[in-house]
Amino acid sequence: MHAPKPTTRFRELISRRQITMIPSVGDAFSARLIAHEGFEALMSSGNASSAMKLGMPDVGIMTLAENAQNAGLMAQASGLPVFADADTGYGNALNVRRTIMEFERAGVAAVMIEDQVSPKRCGMLAGKRVVSAEEMEGKVKAAVDARSDDDFVICARTDARAVEGLTSAIKRGQVYQRAGADVIFVEGPKTIEEAEAIAREIDIPLLYNITPTGSVPPLDVATLERIGFRLLSCSVYMLLAALPSMQNFLRVLKATGDVAKAGAGAARMSEYLEILRLDDWQEREARFSPPIRDAD
Repeated sequence: MHAPKPTTRFRELISRRQITMIPSVGDAFSARLIAHEGFEALMSSGNASSAMKLGMPDVGIMTLAENAQNAGLMAQASGLPVFADADTGYGNALNVRRTIMEFERAGVAAVMIEDQVSPKRCGMLAGKRVVSAEEMEGKVKAAVDARSDDDFVICARTDARAVEGLTSAIKRGQVYQRAGADVIFVEGPKTIEEAEAIAREIDIPLLYNITPTGSVPPLDVATLERIGFRLLSCSVYMLLAALPSMQNFLRVLKATGDVAKAGAGAARMSEYLEILRLDDWQEREARFSPPIRDAD
């Protein structure tokens, strides 16, 4: 029997009361590692993707094609439902329609579109601006109309908390809910009380994102489930956790010229190949390729 589609699996995840943790990453190997460690879904982070694919900050530089391709590679590598950050939808309502088509074609399970002015800024950066609620409402409707798979999940994000205040952000979330969004993300609550107000006033699945800047309360799963959130993402934490080890390797190598010393404490090659499932590839090679014969 065929496994359920990634879109169906993700919709089932957001329909349960248990919160689903979706670690946020920007490359296919990290996505494969998330699957290896037993998570049920992951987020293709716009911030991490811009860093890992382009080596650039998340300021709206990555294109639709680059982002969709990268998210699709994560889906292929992991086999998990991928929730993809699609920035502002790359323009007006017609651009949003194209955005949904491209991400569906790439094989992701869900996309998030935000109400920032384009080019956007990372949610953790200052200087954000938002479009009118009416413009974003039309973009959400365009996204819903564009999907060919009814299980494909549309998340509407509002960055209005930092621009217009919490009350406006909640009202925008309600507008986007009525426009047909399946998930709402109100970015940047300042306190647990604000998070509770968001969950109280918006009654469809909600995403909570914890940032390394400390601007959002780092609430744990038990607390978020009690409040009523369904998804938990964690911005670029996984990349930041790996950064000190990579820097240490390079600094020790540069200072000493000793690869063994620089690599002390690194993962074993066997662990790395296990994550990549080399055995599976070799088994298929043995099944489908002619044997290699030595010359006489």
